[in-house]
Amino acid sequence: MSGAEGRTREPVRIGNCSGFYGDRHAAMREMITGGDLDYVTGDYLAELTMLILARDRAKAPDRGYAKTFLTQLEESLGLALERGVKIVANAGGLNPAGLAAAVRALAQRLGLSVNVGHVEGDDLIARADEFGFDNPLSANAYLGAWGIVDCLNAGADVVVTGRVTDASVIVGPAAAHFGWTRTDYDALAGAVAAGHVIECGTQATGGNFAFFAELMRGGVDLLHPGFPLAEISADGSSVITKHRGTGGRVSTDTVTAQLLYEIGGARYANPDVTLRVDSVTLTADGPDRVRISGVKGEPPPPTLKVSLNSVGGFRNAMTFVLTGLDIEAKADLVRRQLESSLRVKPAELEWTLARTDHPDADTEESASALLRCVVRDPDPANVGRHFSSAAVELALASYPGFTTTAPPGDGQVYGVFTPGYVDATLVPHVAVHADGTRTDIAVATQTQALEPVPAPAPPEPPALGETRRVPLGTIAGARSGDKGGDANVGVWVRAGASEATEGMADAQWQWLANALTVEKLRELLPETAGLSVTRHLLPNLRAMNFVIEGILGKGVAHQARFDPQAKGLGEWLRSRHIEIPKGLLP
Repeated sequence: MSGAEGRTREPVRIGNCSGFYGDRHAAMREMITGGDLDYVTGDYLAELTMLILARDRAKAPDRGYAKTFLTQLEESLGLALERGVKIVANAGGLNPAGLAAAVRALAQRLGLSVNVGHVEGDDLIARADEFGFDNPLSANAYLGAWGIVDCLNAGADVVVTGRVTDASVIVGPAAAHFGWTRTDYDALAGAVAAGHVIECGTQATGGNFAFFAELMRGGVDLLHPGFPLAEISADGSSVITKHRGTGGRVSTDTVTAQLLYEIGGARYANPDVTLRVDSVTLTADGPDRVRISGVKGEPPPPTLKVSLNSVGGFRNAMTFVLTGLDIEAKADLVRRQLESSLRVKPAELEWTLARTDHPDADTEESASALLRCVVRDPDPANVGRHFSSAAVELALASYPGFTTTAPPGDGQVYGVFTPGYVDATLVPHVAVHADGTRTDIAVATQTQALEPVPAPAPPEPPALGETRRVPLGTIAGARSGDKGGDANVGVWVRAGASEATEGMADAQWQWLANALTVEKLRELLPETAGLSVTRHLLPNLRAMNFVIEGILGKGVAHQARFDPQAKGLGEWLRSRHIEIPKGLLP
C-alpha cells in the first residue's frame, strides 16, 4: 500500500458523538473527556434533516446548518484543543461556509485560536435545471473524504462539511493520518466499514439492538450507552470499541446489526471506494472490542448520488378512537360518513385501522382501536380545516363512543425525497482553508460501474427433525431502516461464544438461509405484497439483507405508513411465528 507507508503505523482512534441532528447533546464532551482520542466525528445529516435545513434556509439565507453543533462546541472546543483532538462533522448541511464562520466567531468569543476548514461543492440547487431535477427545494450530491483530508493536511483543528456520505467523516481522518492514496481501495473500504458501524452512534453499543433484553438480564447498563470509537490501522482493519466504564456493549452482534443497517447488496458504494460487505469478517477481540478484518474494496462508481428534497404538497390527518364492540362496523360507518361529507375530494385519501383493542379489556385504552385518515393534495385548500372540521362535525351523528385524538387543524406541507445520480466529473468538490485558499479536489480516475454481485448458493440445509412454531426472533436478530422510499431489513443469527455455540450458529444460519426466502418474507410481512423484494446473502456475517422497494412511498416526510422510516420493520419480522427445528432453539 504505497500511501500508507508514508505515515505513522500506529492505529488512529476516531470516535463518534452524533448519529443524527438531535442526538445526545453531551456526547461530544463525553467522548473528548472519556478517554484517548485523535478525532471526534459527528453525522448530523439524514434525508429528512436536509429537508428541515432547506426550509430553514428558505426562511433566512444564513441558516441551513445544524445549530446544535455550535452549542456542543461551546463546551467542548477548548477541551478538544487542549487534548489535541480534531473535530470533523457534516453539520454544515446546506451552509458549510456559514457554519465555519460561526465556529470562528465562537472561538474568538471564547478566546481560543482555532484553524477551521470546510468542504463545499455538494450543493447543486442552482444547477437543478441543468441536471433535469424537477424544482427541488434542495439538491445535494454525496461527496467523499478527500476534501476533509486536504483540510486536515493543511492543519485544520475543525472541519465542517456539507453533504458528504456518513462514513466519509471517519474515512477522511484515517486517510489523512496514514497518507493513503486514492487507490488504496482495501484500506479505504476498511475505513468505510468502520465508519458505517460508528456513524450512527450508540446503535453500535447496544442501542436499538434486537437482543437488548438479554443484555440487560446480563447486567449491561443500557440507561446511558457510551458512544463508539474505531481504532483504525494502516491496512484499514479496525477494532470497534468504546471508552472504558461507559454503558452499553460492543459485541460481534451489535456490530453485525449496524453493518446491516441501511445497506443494499454485497456492494456498498461510497464516492471514494465500493465496500464489499461480503468480505467483512468480525471477531471478538476482548471485552467490548470487535475486530473488523479481511475487508476488500473496489473502485467507486462513476456517478454520485444526489439527495433531492421537494415540497410534495399538503397533508392533514384525523385519528378516530373506536372502543369496545363492533370495531369493524364502527370504522366502516365513519369512513363512509366522512367521505360523503367532503365538499372537495383530495388527491390522496388513505385509511388505516390499527387493532390495538383487546377483548374483555380491563382498561378503556386497551379496549380501543385507532382509525386514521390521511389526506394529501397539491392544493392546501383541499386538505385544510374543512377536512378536519368535517370529521369533528360527525361527533354526535356517528358511532357510539365517538372521539378523536386531536382537535381539527390546518393542513401542513410535506416533503418528498427522490434520489438522483449525476456524473461525478460534473460536481465540484472544494476544500476551503482557514486563510480562504481553495483547493479543488480531483475526481476519482478509476471507477467501476455498480453491478450486483452474483448471489452465492445458500448452504446445505440441516436435517430438520421436529419443529416448534415460535417467533423468528427466538434465534434471529434484525435491523431495519429507510433509503428514500425503500426499506431494508437485515437479518442475522448470533455468533457463538464457544466452539460448541459456534457450531449451533452455523446450523442456525444453514436453516435461516434456506427458510427465510423472499416468498417466506412476503408471507410473514403481508404489507410487502405487490412490492419488489430482493434478498442478498452475506455468509461471512451469517446474515441476509432484504431490500423492499416502495414500501415507504416517497420517503420519510411523505409518511406513507405509520412507521415512516421502517425502524420497526425488522422487529415486526422477528415477532412473526415460524416453524423452527427444536434442535436450533436456545
